[in-house]
Amino acid sequence: MKSFVASLLLLSTLVATTDAYAFVPRSSSLASVPRSTGQLTMKIFDWKRREADESHINDLDNFEFTLDNLRPAPGSRHRKKRKGRGIAAGQGATCGFGMRGQKSRSGRPTRAGFEGGQNPLYRRLPKFVGKPLGPGHKRTIYNIIKLDALNDIPAGSTCNFESLLESKAITKSKYPIHKVVIGREEFTAKDITVQAHAFTKTARAAIEASGGKCEILKPTTGEVVEA
Repeated sequence: MKSFVASLLLLSTLVATTDAYAFVPRSSSLASVPRSTGQLTMKIFDWKRREADESHINDLDNFEFTLDNLRPAPGSRHRKKRKGRGIAAGQGATCGFGMRGQKSRSGRPTRAGFEGGQNPLYRRLPKFVGKPLGPGHKRTIYNIIKLDALNDIPAGSTCNFESLLESKAITKSKYPIHKVVIGREEFTAKDITVQAHAFTKTARAAIEASGGKCEILKPTTGEVVEA
């Protein structure tokens, strides 16, 4: 009994002499802890670069990136996952395909786009009709005027789609803009001025070689914008 009382007195003496809240961190004790001055860095997955000193790369004033020192960002490139090499990584044995079922068999079990028999996505989407290059693209469609249709034009005159249609050298068109191209027959007209919205290189060369001139028309107003 005396030993028990003596131990209690000793314990009370220790509590009285020590600070009961010494385990609580205070500002005075935290002031001596050194703080990190570096920037926050993400986890580097590339083990070869974990211990590498790349501080010179962050010096933008003195470092210049060239083709021989370019490197991918840490964590942007991962190595290929090895499957079927043991169960430790979770991709061994069945390689993540399970033990049974159609999708676990060798070879491609279904074709691309197959959705089990229901109407697939590529058949549910609407079709784009009337767009020659698909959605988001534009292509100018011209009415074609061949050079051999200009052979009956007298020298020194000016011709365009309206004058050729009036003389019945060509037929009517459903397109409002016209382009002059090389025809199958030889171009024999001399010293004429041809007005159209576009010319091919060979058609322009043939007209200018015979002493003629090509004039580009504006698609909206029909005015001559280039001679």
